[in-house]
Amino acid sequence: MPPPCGWRVSRQHSRRTSRTASRVPSGGVYPATWKNATKRLRRRATLRRSVGLLSDFRFEQSEPARFYGSLARDTVELTGDLFGDLDGALVLDVGGGPGYFEDAFAEHGAVYVPVEPDPSEAHAAGITASRGLRGSGLALPIADGAVDVCLSSNVAEHVRDWEAMGEEMLRVTRPGGMVILSYTLWYGPFGGHEMGQTHYLGGERAARMYTRKHGHPPKNLYGTSLFKVLASDGLRWARRVDGADLVAAFPRYHPSWAWWMVRVPVLRELLVSNLVLVFRTH
Repeated sequence: MPPPCGWRVSRQHSRRTSRTASRVPSGGVYPATWKNATKRLRRRATLRRSVGLLSDFRFEQSEPARFYGSLARDTVELTGDLFGDLDGALVLDVGGGPGYFEDAFAEHGAVYVPVEPDPSEAHAAGITASRGLRGSGLALPIADGAVDVCLSSNVAEHVRDWEAMGEEMLRVTRPGGMVILSYTLWYGPFGGHEMGQTHYLGGERAARMYTRKHGHPPKNLYGTSLFKVLASDGLRWARRVDGADLVAAFPRYHPSWAWWMVRVPVLRELLVSNLVLVFRTH
């Protein structure tokens, strides 16, 4: 894993500026209009897809390659639906972990760069990411406006100051680029992660119950590596960010006919499970 040097990414990106300029019209409009992107995304957001993704969650710790492989393919398809042609696009994955997503993005011609602060997490699967960086999402080792797409999947709930991470993601994305921030909601059924639904009794209590049952604390310890983030928190933050427009907010794992839940306070906290916020930078 190379040292965290933002100039390396920015110089690599500058060599492909002409291709980017030809693909993205002035004013930061995506190659495909937002209306067409939404149609593609909605067509793919079927009940069958939802069932498949949710069923894979039970393998997150026992068979991580199976779980993350499925999630990687879905993430690439989602990104392509929103951004358009990924060929040559520079994609930064904040909290990319061991690099499960690299092959999936490479198949679509994207240059994938994961950023991970924890060396043990980065090497957990024995995967050698060709362009991985070690660095914190709170201070990304990347130059301003260096990447085409900046994404983060299921990371914000593990960061104490997730808003600062979101600001960093916006900073490193070029004008006309895209930021995808997806995170697990605390009051949703998966908010407690491996602690199950005991998190409804409180984060500290859920951690104690897990420790008594398994003889060791959970991997995601509430207050240390797991935090309460709500749908309302993300939507409120999205409305006040500078330099970007919120162009979509939808449930990550729901079929498209259930996306209306995001618009309903209280209900969205319980049933949305994972919220996706999509920004276009300018």
